[in-house]
Amino acid sequence: MGMLATTMNGLALQDTLEARGVKTRLQTAIEMRQIAEPYIKRKAIKHLENGRVVIFSCGTGNPYFTTDTAAALRAAEIDAEVILLAKTIDGVYSADPKLDKTAIKYDKISYLDILNKDLKVMDSTATSLCMDNSIPLKVFAMEDPGNIVRVVLGEDIGTIVE
Repeated sequence: MGMLATTMNGLALQDTLEARGVKTRLQTAIEMRQIAEPYIKRKAIKHLENGRVVIFSCGTGNPYFTTDTAAALRAAEIDAEVILLAKTIDGVYSADPKLDKTAIKYDKISYLDILNKDLKVMDSTATSLCMDNSIPLKVFAMEDPGNIVRVVLGEDIGTIVE
């Protein structure tokens, strides 16, 4: 059900972007040819080279893997420069700032520190995959829709994980 939900979200995102004139392709890890292309690495890269936004859905297509792991896997496969991770909080903290008022926000942190401190930024498989492939992660608040534009333009918001 979760894999199907990501496809519905992908279709909604595709519709929104295309209504604004952005060319997109939705690729799914489970074949659904009537609504999306199957995920093929070479096709995804070709779409990106042609200026299209590629939306990956259905996770990895396998149970027991989170969408975090799928994001890290696809990022590694297409040689992404960074993963932008929108969360309900504005970055990575030493503890959950909603539960611990003494939590400290990090401007920058390593993947190894996230694993060693058991910080719940991404699941450990995704974190390790990003670390092993040297894919930086930018964690920022999704609450303000303008933050996506800010982070893409390189504004110093959230936390960088390297």
